[in-house]
Amino acid sequence: MLRVGVIGVGTVGTSVVNILKDNADIIRARAGAKIEVVSGVVHNLNKDRGVDIKLSNDPMDIINDDSIDVVVELMGGVEEPFKVVKAALEKGKAVVTANKALLAYHRYELQDIAKDIAFEYEASVAGGIPIINALREGLSANHIESIQGIMNGTCNYMMTKMMNEGVAYEDILQESQDLGYAEADPTFDVGGFDAAHKLLILASIAYGIDAKPEDILIEGIDKVTLEDISFAKEFGYTIKLLGIAKRDGDEVELRVHAALVPEDEMIAKIDGVMNAISVIGDKVGETLYYGPGAGGDATASAVVANIIDIARSGKSSPMLGFDRSLENGLKLKNRDGIVSKYYLRLQVADEAGVLAKVTSLFGDHKISIETMLQRPTGENAANLLISTHSAIEKDIQNLMVALEKLEFIASAPVMIRIV
Repeated sequence: MLRVGVIGVGTVGTSVVNILKDNADIIRARAGAKIEVVSGVVHNLNKDRGVDIKLSNDPMDIINDDSIDVVVELMGGVEEPFKVVKAALEKGKAVVTANKALLAYHRYELQDIAKDIAFEYEASVAGGIPIINALREGLSANHIESIQGIMNGTCNYMMTKMMNEGVAYEDILQESQDLGYAEADPTFDVGGFDAAHKLLILASIAYGIDAKPEDILIEGIDKVTLEDISFAKEFGYTIKLLGIAKRDGDEVELRVHAALVPEDEMIAKIDGVMNAISVIGDKVGETLYYGPGAGGDATASAVVANIIDIARSGKSSPMLGFDRSLENGLKLKNRDGIVSKYYLRLQVADEAGVLAKVTSLFGDHKISIETMLQRPTGENAANLLISTHSAIEKDIQNLMVALEKLEFIASAPVMIRIV
């Protein structure tokens, strides 16, 4: 029998306990052993969790229980869970976690600590989608050329409503909060940080890149307006928040941002709260993984699958799917060197000479304009909507600074990358 302790019996933790109870027969048949949750840890012991297990409010009660084989960490946060998981591994206990923030900052340290102890984390990226397993095992014969994904259901829900129903950003954000998709402080989701944590985990498996969130380009969807939506539709695009990892020679670029995506691409068709991740391997070509990226049962399903894996084979070694020598010589690409097409929205005074000055400034920064629309926004004011040919990120950023200094620019220019 495999005995499990759950640290963090909230929405996902409760689902883990209930899945192991409700599906006990099929899980035992697939695992080859009985799996039982014997205890859990919560912050508030007075709150009914709807589970029939022993509860405490001290994680060390589980860590120090020699009868527990597997510790499931569902606390959330970074440093406190790191201490708890480290202590569990040092006690020789297998660990399963859904904590993407923990892994975004401490995945390599935990791999070094885990050594021959099972450490699984399928639920940390895209909830119920088995993308970790796909990269570590199913695609292990491939050099990964790129990963591109919708990794945050809240943002995808919001962008879908804006694209399909013309709902303004402020209104759909409020609706998302009312529905429980977005937190009272939505920055972690709409600012791109949640997706960035997931991207970093996938990039470590695919490339062996050891980067922190502070090292990569992270932007959100908070500057997208209905004017941008209109431009996207007119030119055959949809707008998504994407996490992108792409190999370019001996460099890997990592970035999270809103993007104009051609509407005939597979990833462009993913709507609502669903997640999808496209992976291109040098031998297999493109594969797409689609499903629920959050929710108690979906996330718990991935957690329980990891527990079953541990019951079957003990260790899936090494934790990130490789030793640190994988893809020798690869390094993180400087964000200034990223090459992309770009869309810019400029609010300008509607007067003679403006277009000439704007186009001249683009030329001065070695950026070629592909399309341009002018739309009146009021008396003597207009929006210029511009798309470019491929350009270097550093040149675009310098252009944005120069544009903002022009006397006829009414507000800070807005830029969205085109993929």
